[in-house]
Amino acid sequence: MPKDKICLYLPKNFLKKIITHAQKEYPLECCGLLAGKRRRIIKAYPMQNKERSSSSYLMDPEEQYQVFQQIEGEKLELLAIYHSHPFTPAYPSAKDIDLAFYPEALMVIISLIDYSKPSIKLFQVKQGKVKKGLLKIWPSS
Repeated sequence: MPKDKICLYLPKNFLKKIITHAQKEYPLECCGLLAGKRRRIIKAYPMQNKERSSSSYLMDPEEQYQVFQQIEGEKLELLAIYHSHPFTPAYPSAKDIDLAFYPEALMVIISLIDYSKPSIKLFQVKQGKVKKGLLKIWPSS
């Protein structure tokens, strides 16, 4: 895979976990963090959406800090931030772009327009620019 290609490897069990999280929180947005090494997800951290909104999310700063400590303690990297769009496509909203405070972390968006067949997409948001990435799903070990 070329270095300039944006790619994230997500085991099937973590894919199921974030889809289940999105569906459980529906009609509100869910949010969470994905950590690992070399663009391979090893851990998923479902978070609380403090806004309790169907069109935006805000992670609890204390909960987020605790997870960052766990990630660092396990010598992992924050690879992606995921959230759901209950009623809109899997593409960053203007607010998502404005609030992309971690440019090195990719953005995974789960659209639940079709609740039974969620659409999941990967993006990189840097300096207000959105690039589509490739989410590679592989069987869980």
